Amino acid sequence: MFTGLITAIGVVRRASRDRDGLELTIASPYRGLKRGESVAVDGGCLTVTRLGRGWFAVHVVDTTLDRTRFAAMGVGDQVNLERALRLGERLGGHMVQGHVDGLGRVHTVTRRKDATVVDLRVPAAVARVSVPLGAITVDGVSLTVIAMPARNRVRLSLIPFTLQHTTLGRLKAGSVVHVEGDLVGKYLSRLATRDS
Repeated sequence: MFTGLITAIGVVRRASRDRDGLELTIASPYRGLKRGESVAVDGGCLTVTRLGRGWFAVHVVDTTLDRTRFAAMGVGDQVNLERALRLGERLGGHMVQGHVDGLGRVHTVTRRKDATVVDLRVPAAVARVSVPLGAITVDGVSLTVIAMPARNRVRLSLIPFTLQHTTLGRLKAGSVVHVEGDLVGKYLSRLATRDS
């Protein structure tokens, strides 16, 4: 479980594809990582398989590759990182599973004096569990939906701190991002449709 509060930006050092999936080696400032630990990489919960000073490696299986953009990542790409939440810590964002629901595509980016407004096309399943002032995760970042201006589209407002401390400051029209719908919304949607 994660919170969607990014604690570091990593850099892909190596991306190696084999018949079992993809191994990503990521440079990061984290200390004390252990093999088997979960780390959210651009919002995808991945397991640390190898590590060394200033880096760790994760293996991305085909089922994850099918619903994410990890396969397109290459050396030098920056990724948002978050270590798993410890029980008893502050939950400053929202409950994030690290299960990417699919890919979103940036429709527009509008720079304003106090924030950057992003309109994002999302999969229908994510739109279905999204509500204004509810939560959504974009590339691992906990954000608030400020409006839903069109079908399968959410509007987000990014504050300067988020732009400076995550990779979202580089978003532009056409950018593809990982999205995870709100966990509570998923359960409510499932309960509402289970018997129908």
